[in-house]
Amino acid sequence: MLEPTHNNELPPIPGKRYFTIGEVSELCALKPHVLRYWEQEFPQLKPVKRRGNRRYYQRQDVETIRTIRSLLYDQGYTIGGARQRMSSDDETPTPVELQQVLRDCITELSEAKALLSIGDGD
Repeated sequence: MLEPTHNNELPPIPGKRYFTIGEVSELCALKPHVLRYWEQEFPQLKPVKRRGNRRYYQRQDVETIRTIRSLLYDQGYTIGGARQRMSSDDETPTPVELQQVLRDCITELSEAKALLSIGDGD
């Protein structure tokens, strides 16, 4: 099983419509009892239940689980903090998203600097 801080090393999500709890467990590197517990704690996580109370997760559910996993294991949120973060209406960017924005800005500024220095050489 993966270490909790290796969320970026999780396997890609296959192009299926529904996933069993065992498949989601492997895709998210979590035990099934953790997934069942998170269903109680996070209202966004509602897998379809079919005959015999079997859970079937959709791709969106798997992505939500990975987000929760990242909040708890990578970013250090508590269950309550992660729940609040997931349900907050304001879309405050995550640290990873902010880093990407900064990288994009640096790239654009470097390109602009290169263009300006080409213009100075005339």
